[in-house]
This record gives sequence, C-alpha cells and structure tokens, in this order.
Amino acid sequence: MKEPLLYLCHRIPYPPNKGDKIANYHILKFLSKHFDVYLGCFIDDPFDLQYQAKVEQYCKASLFVQISPSYCKLKGVTALFTGQPITLPYYSRKAMQQWVDATIEGHQIDKALVVSGCMAQYLIASPHSPHTVMHFVDIDSDKWRQYAEKKQGIMRAVYQREHRVLGQYEKKVASMFDISCFVTKAETEAFRCIADTPFRERIKTLENGLDSEFFSPGSAVPAEESYCLEKENYVVFTGAMDYWANEDAVTWFANNVWPKVVTEVPDAKFYIVGSSPTPGVRALTDIPGIVVTGRVADVRPYLQHAKAAVAPMRIARGVQNKILEAMAMSRAVIASPQGMEGLESFPSSHVAVSDSAADIACRVIDTLQAEQSVATASRAWIEQHYSWDAQLSPLLGYLESNHG
Repeated sequence: MKEPLLYLCHRIPYPPNKGDKIANYHILKFLSKHFDVYLGCFIDDPFDLQYQAKVEQYCKASLFVQISPSYCKLKGVTALFTGQPITLPYYSRKAMQQWVDATIEGHQIDKALVVSGCMAQYLIASPHSPHTVMHFVDIDSDKWRQYAEKKQGIMRAVYQREHRVLGQYEKKVASMFDISCFVTKAETEAFRCIADTPFRERIKTLENGLDSEFFSPGSAVPAEESYCLEKENYVVFTGAMDYWANEDAVTWFANNVWPKVVTEVPDAKFYIVGSSPTPGVRALTDIPGIVVTGRVADVRPYLQHAKAAVAPMRIARGVQNKILEAMAMSRAVIASPQGMEGLESFPSSHVAVSDSAADIACRVIDTLQAEQSVATASRAWIEQHYSWDAQLSPLLGYLESNHG
C-alpha cells in the first residue's frame, strides 16, 4: 500500500495541450508511481469534462470542481475591496475547502503538493498542516508587472496592484510551507532575492521535462484538420491562444515581422495553432498568409511540416513548452530572449534568438527560402536534458525533507 498524498492544481491536468496542463499531467503520472494520489482541481472549460476518467486512473480519489470563467472574473473583482490578490477569490470555492479538509483528515495525509499559488489558500485555511511542497512554477506576480507595463489607464493601475499584492502573498506562502519550487534556476534565484532571509534555503528548483517519444520527428501523425501542411511553406506558433502573453506575441509578430516576410516570400504562411483564439487573434487572418487554426486534435503535424517554430514572446516567465516541443521534433526555433528564458546551453546551430523585428524577419525569410532542415542537435539536447523522470526526481526528496 502506497503512502497517501494530496495534490492540488488549479486546472484539470488533461489533455496535456498547454503549459500548466502538460507539466501537471506528468507530475500526476510521476506521483502515482510512488503515492496514492488524492487530486483536487478545477475544470474551467466544458470541453475538458470528458477527461475526468482519464485523470482518475492515476488517482486514489479525486475532486473536479467545474467553474465558469465569467463568474470567476466577477469573484476576482471582490479582491479590490478586501486587499487580496485577484487570483484568490477567482479560485476560492467552499466545496474544494471542505474536500481538502475531509480528505486530509479521513486518509491521515501528511504530505501535500500544491501547484500554483492560488491553490495554497486551501492549506492555509485548513486546520491540518501536512508537510507541503509549494510549486509556484514561476513568479506569477512579475507577469502582472509585465502586463502593467503594456497597459494604460485604469487597467495599468489594476495590474500594478495585482503585482504588488500577489508578490506579498507569494512571500507569505513561501514562509508558511516547507519547500517552495520554481521551474527554472533563474526564477529560483530571483525569488530567493526577494524572499525573507529565514526562508531562502527552502526555495528550490523543480524543472519541466518533455515526452520526447511523443514529440518525435518520426511520429507520422496526419492532421485531422483540412490543411495541406505538406505542401505549404510555413512557420508555426503553438500555444493556448486565450493566454495574453501568447496573443501579445503573435500580434507583435504579425504586425512587425510578417509584412517584410511575405514581401520577400509571397507563398509564405504563418500558422497560429492553439485553442480558444481571442477575437484579436482571429482578426489576424485578415493579414495575407496568416492562418489561425483554433483547437487542433494534435499539434505534432503542424510542427513536423513547419520550416521553423517561432516564439517571439515579449512577456514570459519560466520555460516555454512550445520551444521544447519544437526542438524535440527537430525543428529550427526562432525566439525572443524572453522566450528562451530558463533554457541554458541550448544548441545555437538551430536556435536563433533576437528581440529585433528586422532581425527576426530576416531569419524567418532565410528559413523559408532554404531547403527543409532537420535540427538533430536540438532533439539530442532535449533527450539528454529534459526527460520527465529525471526532472521530477528531486520532488521525492522535497516531499521527505524537513525545511529544506
């Protein structure tokens, strides 16, 4: 019989088609090998209701609480009058708190893993105090600072407030839990610099991995959607397209890079591949050569036939899964410095890094005009450095350690 463990994350960890879901799914699989996992999470997309049984196979027991993003936003506004970060009431539900308390008590759970700062509230409010590893993933408060820099008026003030208040909350959480983790060494060091001195040694790194067998250039998976990928000359961006950092990246690329590209390469295409594109992203299809797919059954065909993957992120924290996936598929990568944050010693032969629109355009043009290249060095680097079991192995020690 395995030891019981409570695992809380803010979104159902399936399907593994966006950053947090990918990581949380592999964490769940890893934990299930060593513990009886009691999983509590939310479902914020009705499309994901069908995946509950898929997730339950890795769990001893689970709770899925369906939430409405529209209602959550209304709840989040209440934080402006209570001094809380917006993300706390956004994800605050009585049913989750009751389940957490009853599960810890009923199964005598003395170990917990919490992913995402908004889920920490359930252990802070609980009468029980298991040994808890808090996985922040990245410094979420700093993303709000970046958002504020790109806004004006009232929204700028709201985002600045969230940066300040959430930052205070993150430090409070780190002081209360046994271990706090971040997904890159750079994030870990950055948080250590702002954390209170007595708790700095409890701040650790827990890096992401990648399933390189799934993301393999040899995986001949046809696209289920009606695009003639094999016949087109294109670059691709992948990611959830209702995430503002992704929307910002593709909009900047479309407006500042793409016009020069299609002038030089008239048959070029830019595929924006990912679920829930916002109206702003969909509007980019008015620009010649830009294709917005929406949700696709499998992202691999779009990577497999692309000349390169682009990741011109201007707002980013942590490791970009989209870049790891492209490298594992032996695709060339053209990215901003923010996009490559957290990736150290990557093979420069097939990864171009620049924050200049003109330079990125030139690199995209060169790539589209060249014969299809295979970035074998990138895939070999991924296989060596990013297996999930290796990346997550420190987690077992963190769950056993006593204050680091």
